[in-house]
Amino acid sequence: MSPSDATSTPFAFVMNDKARILAVDDDPIQREFATVYLGTPSVMIDVAENAEAGLRLLAGNSYDIALVDIDMPGMGGIEMVRLVRASPRLKSLPIVMVTGSDDILSIDRAYEAGATSFVTKPVNWRLLNYHLRFVLRAQRASGSK
Repeated sequence: MSPSDATSTPFAFVMNDKARILAVDDDPIQREFATVYLGTPSVMIDVAENAEAGLRLLAGNSYDIALVDIDMPGMGGIEMVRLVRASPRLKSLPIVMVTGSDDILSIDRAYEAGATSFVTKPVNWRLLNYHLRFVLRAQRASGSK
């Protein structure tokens, strides 16, 4: 494929499988970007402004995957993941941590708490779409939920 072919290729959604995503981030811009860049005709996005609101949405709804910011006022994302993993109903929910902190300690803490995956800000939203598609397909293929 030549470079000119790439620019003339029509836009296509990455996530075509039906999914419901919860995005938890205290930054309203990140929540808006999640809605705009991850939502498709087959993907529904719900957002929460903090971990407590995210836990309330998880308690009352069924999600296929969650994106959780690590650094939030009040309860942080690491504690939220620990609480989610303690719930029998949610223990297999794929959780992708999204954060500006890519130091070793943050990465280790996220995985030790039960994160499925880890991505850093600034978010490349196209790449995140592919990443989420992979995580969802792996989860579905494993039969966990």
